[in-house]
Amino acid sequence: MNEQAAPNQLNIEISEEIAEGQYANLAIITHSHAEFVIDFVNVMPGTPKSRVKSRIILTPQHAKRLLTALQDNVEKFEAAHGTINDFEEVQIPFQYGGPAAQA
Repeated sequence: MNEQAAPNQLNIEISEEIAEGQYANLAIITHSHAEFVIDFVNVMPGTPKSRVKSRIILTPQHAKRLLTALQDNVEKFEAAHGTINDFEEVQIPFQYGGPAAQA
């Protein structure tokens, strides 16, 4: 029997390598008039250098959709598991992506 996808159904495949995922504890977001760039980084304490694990490039419209989807999912998570507390102050490396800052 030949099964066909519904007219508005999207078939998405994922490779084993991508399905394993990448751990990131820092996201650095930059943008231009045409795109948003999100670099996901795994920063290890006491290590002077970190490497971007993944870079996602989005149109401004898709960035806004991602923001809405994340907000919706955080609200659902908190409704089920309680408020997410962020106790840690994040320190962003100021020289990331460009020359070192000078006073």
